[in-house]
Amino acid sequence: MGAINTPLQFVSPMVMLGKETITRSFIGSMKELEDMLEFWREKGLKSMIEMVKMDYVNTILQRLEKNDVRYRFVIDVAGSKLDQ
Repeated sequence: MGAINTPLQFVSPMVMLGKETITRSFIGSMKELEDMLEFWREKGLKSMIEMVKMDYVNTILQRLEKNDVRYRFVIDVAGSKLDQ
């Protein structure tokens, strides 16, 4: 389903009284997410990431400004020295 350009209208006492809610996610439902992950597992696909330490965060921001990013950054918090 694509985006719509008109507001949705609901006249439901259950929604108005807070007994029901209407939600949506940009990443889809849990079932769709599970299906996508299963597809990736079956095909042997992997995310392309660049693992970095916390002390590299400022450099990440500079690289983003320069459009010098090829992979998704993942910050290794557990492996970073945070006591300093």
